[in-house]
Amino acid sequence: MASIKLIIATLGLLTVGATPTAAQQKPAAKAKSTASKAKLAGAAVSAAMLAAGKTVYTQNCLTCHMADGGGVETMNPPLSKTTWVLGDKTRLVKVVLNGLEDVEIDGEEYRNVMPAQPHLTDQQIADVLTYVRNSFGNKASAVTPAEVKAIRAANKK
Repeated sequence: MASIKLIIATLGLLTVGATPTAAQQKPAAKAKSTASKAKLAGAAVSAAMLAAGKTVYTQNCLTCHMADGGGVETMNPPLSKTTWVLGDKTRLVKVVLNGLEDVEIDGEEYRNVMPAQPHLTDQQIADVLTYVRNSFGNKASAVTPAEVKAIRAANKK
């Protein structure tokens, strides 16, 4: 029996009712750190988010902004590598929520009316904007449903 206790103590294994030592707690802390990193990575752009965003894009945006995101000269702005797409997320979310008309983007004038899309859910807006911000040659951070929700709430005031 004494040899079993010695082996347990040597290996650092816990016995029922024993309090873990600092050395024994490190793996748990490391696991927690790994879980936190995974949670942060979840906020990054995922394939599922891009697929969902592409569906929303196809249903609501493709007709005007085209399959390649190139838009239509002087009518509908392109979605590739513009400051509006790659820049401020709040402005981009507000474009979807409120629509847009007669705008200059990166020195070019666009005259067509983009209708407001307030019927889209926060998740759909987050997905489609993440898709746009990571398609057509773009590479930008994801838009989260929480960001859309906060912008939508502030937009109503």
